Amino acid sequence: MNIVAIILARGGSKGIPKKNIINFCGKPLVSWSIKQAKNAKNISSIWVSSDNKGILNIAKKEKVEVIKRPKSISTDKSSSESGWIHAIKEIEKKQKVDLVIALQATSPLRESKDLDTAIKKFKRINADSMFSCSKLNDFFLWKKQNNRYSSLNYDYKNRRRRQEIKEQYLENGSFYIFKPEIIKKLNNRLGGKIDVTELEFWKSFEIDSFESLRFCETLMKKYLLK
Repeated sequence: MNIVAIILARGGSKGIPKKNIINFCGKPLVSWSIKQAKNAKNISSIWVSSDNKGILNIAKKEKVEVIKRPKSISTDKSSSESGWIHAIKEIEKKQKVDLVIALQATSPLRESKDLDTAIKKFKRINADSMFSCSKLNDFFLWKKQNNRYSSLNYDYKNRRRRQEIKEQYLENGSFYIFKPEIIKKLNNRLGGKIDVTELEFWKSFEIDSFESLRFCETLMKKYLLK
């Protein structure tokens, strides 16, 4: 089975300028996702898709494949789906794509074994799509609508102990796995038989501000760079 890893990395960013190549624990941020994909045992090839020459050059130095992403699908309003579909079509000009694992460059708190575990489960249960998640069984969630607040996952009038709240899962965005035909048909990363792969909660944080950058660096050094 030919399993390709796709890493989308736009040059633009509102929260942190040039976020995907900012220094993170001694490497450009995108390099961590490349490294994790390289060290995974079940990934056949790695592709970085970007509209930015600097990011593409970093990927070339890392000796992975590159895809020039059109500017028209590289704006802050462009969907990830548009980038993935474009990348898949470009890859299919050179090789067959049986399965895609899409890594988010701004979620560096993951391990290669997380990718391998997810791929093995995906194949074992014959899923069509999968997302990484973290368990949220001890959170009291609320929503705001029309300037009013209401509880989501519990009845505040009959408050239960945290241990009694049913398990819920946060789609943490670290990575997705999907069959290429699913995303092409539905224009959605999720569809068909959907399943999850669970990560530790500390791996659910992503970088979208300088505060989260520093926080994620602290977690990276504590748990992954020991």
